[in-house]
Amino acid sequence: MAVKMRLQRHGSKKRPFYFIVIADGRAPRDGKFIQKLGTYNPLTVPATVQVDRQKALDWLQKGAQPTDTVRRILSFKGVLYLKHLLRGVSLGLFDEATAMQKFTTWSVEHDAHIAKRQGAHRKARMEKRNQPVVRKVEAAPGADIAAAAAEETKTEE
Repeated sequence: MAVKMRLQRHGSKKRPFYFIVIADGRAPRDGKFIQKLGTYNPLTVPATVQVDRQKALDWLQKGAQPTDTVRRILSFKGVLYLKHLLRGVSLGLFDEATAMQKFTTWSVEHDAHIAKRQGAHRKARMEKRNQPVVRKVEAAPGADIAAAAAEETKTEE
């Protein structure tokens, strides 16, 4: 049985909301699933993602295959990096305390980067909202020809 980590769509038409689930690869997209790992809401800016890292890591270690979108979500949340570090521990490259220290360092840097991006987005939205609406009035295409003809008559005289 091929076990997949994938998105299960909920929400109304043109208003998607997804559950991140573990399901049999043969089951329909919105059908039966084994376990729910979290949620993903692409409509918010930035997209809202909630994932249980420990459950996701356990399923990855058991051999569950994530779809492309779920792989990006897990990478964003650091689950794949944590799996990578724990693989290094199992190979004897470093101990588990070092792996956890590396992960917490990465997590702090990642959270700071995300907060910076959210702040920049919020600032840009406020600046755009506070800008006055000023539109340039362009002359009609025939007006340019008429103005050029009027200048020619003046220069001929």
